[in-house]
Amino acid sequence: MWFSFWRPRDRFSFDELRYLTDQLMKIQVVNDVNKDFVIEALRSIAELITYGDQHDTNFFEFFMEKQIMGEFVRILKISRTMAVSLQLLQTISIMIQNLKNEHAIYYMFSNEHMNYLITYSFDFKNEELLSYYISFLRAISGKLDRNTISLLVKTEEDEVVSFPLYVEAIRFAFHEESMVRTAVRALTLNVYHVGDDSVNRYVASPPHSDYFTNLVKFFRKQCIDLNVLVSDTTTNQGADTTSSIPAAVDEIEDNLYYFSDIISAGIPDVGRLFTDNILQLLIFPLLLPSLTMKAVKGIQIGSVTSLYLISCILCIVKIKDLSNTIAAALFCTLEAFLSNYGATPNGYISGYDVSHESQPPGSNNLTKAEAGNLSVDVANLSSPPQIQPVDVNVATENDNCDCHLSLREVLLSYLRNGDDVQVSGSLSVLATLLQTKELDESMSDALGILPQRKQHKKLLLQALVGESSGEEQLFSSESGSLRNGIEFGSELDGCLQKLKEQYGVSCSFLEMRASPRLHRFQVLDALVSVFCRSNISAETLWDGGWLLRQLLPYSEAEFNSHHRELLNESYKNHASGLIEETRGIWPDILITVLCDEWKKCKRGIEASSPRKEPKYILFSSRKLSSEDGITGDSSFAAGERMWELVKVFVLLHQLQIFTLGRPLPEQPPIYPPADLLENSRAKTAGVDASGPKLGIELRLVDAVPCRIAFERGKERHFCFLAFSLGESGWVVLAEELPLKQHHGVVRVAAPLAGCKPKIDDKHSKWLHLRIRPSTLPSMDPARFGAYGKVKTKALVDGRWTLAFRDEESCKSALAMILEELKRQTNEVDRRLKPLLDLETIVESSNPSLGPPEASSSSSSPSNSL
Repeated sequence: MWFSFWRPRDRFSFDELRYLTDQLMKIQVVNDVNKDFVIEALRSIAELITYGDQHDTNFFEFFMEKQIMGEFVRILKISRTMAVSLQLLQTISIMIQNLKNEHAIYYMFSNEHMNYLITYSFDFKNEELLSYYISFLRAISGKLDRNTISLLVKTEEDEVVSFPLYVEAIRFAFHEESMVRTAVRALTLNVYHVGDDSVNRYVASPPHSDYFTNLVKFFRKQCIDLNVLVSDTTTNQGADTTSSIPAAVDEIEDNLYYFSDIISAGIPDVGRLFTDNILQLLIFPLLLPSLTMKAVKGIQIGSVTSLYLISCILCIVKIKDLSNTIAAALFCTLEAFLSNYGATPNGYISGYDVSHESQPPGSNNLTKAEAGNLSVDVANLSSPPQIQPVDVNVATENDNCDCHLSLREVLLSYLRNGDDVQVSGSLSVLATLLQTKELDESMSDALGILPQRKQHKKLLLQALVGESSGEEQLFSSESGSLRNGIEFGSELDGCLQKLKEQYGVSCSFLEMRASPRLHRFQVLDALVSVFCRSNISAETLWDGGWLLRQLLPYSEAEFNSHHRELLNESYKNHASGLIEETRGIWPDILITVLCDEWKKCKRGIEASSPRKEPKYILFSSRKLSSEDGITGDSSFAAGERMWELVKVFVLLHQLQIFTLGRPLPEQPPIYPPADLLENSRAKTAGVDASGPKLGIELRLVDAVPCRIAFERGKERHFCFLAFSLGESGWVVLAEELPLKQHHGVVRVAAPLAGCKPKIDDKHSKWLHLRIRPSTLPSMDPARFGAYGKVKTKALVDGRWTLAFRDEESCKSALAMILEELKRQTNEVDRRLKPLLDLETIVESSNPSLGPPEASSSSSSPSNSL
């Protein structure tokens, strides 16, 4: 009886909704006594309305009939409790997000209650309240379309005059909390992509258009902050930037993708606003002036950061006018930007307007006018250029400053003289320009990076449609280049005039008036010079190899005999280094590394796009250092040098094949492994191709008894044995079997290569061996975290000191090691022989080379060592 009297109401019933509404209407003031009930009532009403939207339309009809939205607003007005405000925002957010019925959404937005809540003066000092408020705004934006957005704006004569949702949201666009900024960006994109013309005009007109300017200003500040981190890393090698730089880079790229998403909405004038702001606030005053290789007063950003940012902007922000303007600006000198934006280089002398490019010997493909220096006096961009050859040998009084060079030439000077990071950055900018679809082909041709195939396609199309100029250039041999250059210059007049009139950047010297052939030659010449430098990392050289391959098939006329000689000389130097590595510390893995890197390099330079994103400019190549427990004379340091050498050699070898017009083979042209001879120590000991594993039984032929202590005071007796198996080799300590004469069990095995055997100077019965690991850390990607950070630091070579019975036994063990080292080295030399023979490159299109007819090196070790 009593249970039936106190029976609770059904939680999801219509009666429950009526009861909660009635109770809510009776409340006249919200205080500490009833706030808990109010909070629970608000939460329950949200659940009931969401439930009714999916199961019973009477729920929302009651919601409209009782004007519960008005009750929510009333509760907010009479409440002074933060918890009620939080719950109210959460309640309405839940309802908006979960209501599926369009009529329900229209009702929610159709009165001024929603705008009242949006503009209500909440106490945003409370971070939790701000979070709920931003979620509330974002929930509203998620329901916007051409119909619902009209319910949230006020119009006069078909023009939007008030849009509280947008205005209130962008107030928090630059909040210190990244989650708030992300939510605001999502909200604004929802607004932009609705596609309402009147709303678009509203957001693109002052003062609301200031938001786009402020976005670029905020982005500029992030760029300067990133530069501080990069500079700290450069000056302090011990700085821990594992998380700081990647996080800053991610934030910057997120901003650029946000710019791109805004532009993709197609709002009139927004693309122009971004173009003007990015150029005037970032590119012209900050990024381009910082490309100088000399110190410049007033510049707040470094060249490395600038190269990354220019690449990133071109790669992500897809605005044709922006891309073409940046490309055109590269032909202006640094003086044009410094004079306009107030910065001055240290020791700079203005008024210098002559550029000089020397032509290396053997260049017989350019005309005399093209090969000389070009001084262009441009009084009026619409007038024909006055091109005058200048003596290349004239020395200038200002050679110590690059302000007289165009920025395009500065990029090329980085390739010739910059450090590894600057070379990588310059290559990234050139590769990005090459890949930028928004860039006009005339701009690419001016930069010297337009593939000739595209130029031929353009001229052929002109010839087919009956344009005489296209037909003449297509079939012209000599005069076509110069004539093409003059026409090419006139095509850029629009961009140059815009630079001068709209942005105040006046180019006193325009070396772009030269023939595109000269520019292509300059780019190829600078690229080839990179491969002849010894202080550039293999990773950076691979990037250069990709760019060279993109340009070379279409710039064969500019790739001359001098370039081939330079590449050939660099190749020979690295081939000599590779031969030395066969006698080094890691010959046993050299061929494995070479085959792996061959596949990677081939895949990299034949790819349609660069291997790495621009952000990797900011992360120097992974190198083991003293922080990782590595010293210069350790086997790990030697292994890293070997790996680096192999990667450069592989690239140069593939470029040799490529420049000859041959396809790259899938595998390097090396001989297969030789068969194991019957009289070898490995065969006699009974070792198979897998090597001496711990616990296996060996025949102890030629083994030498010895003693060694792996722990202080615990000396153990072993039989020492050294043997090679192809390009692999081991030193083994075996424990003799007491019941089986001349047999033993392998207890310890270590690589033979790199053991550096040496008899002790004072104890002639002691033999010292260095014991390196079987593989390099580089061969185990799991040992490295993001951006090549070493995870572990247990990188220390081992040391063995073996004590033998007498001096003769010690010398016998030493002779055994040296003999097996010779066998190992000779086998590696034999397998690499066709790879190192330049004459075989011409025939290397057939990768399946058989073993030589002569007997293998395993039969009789040579005395080459």
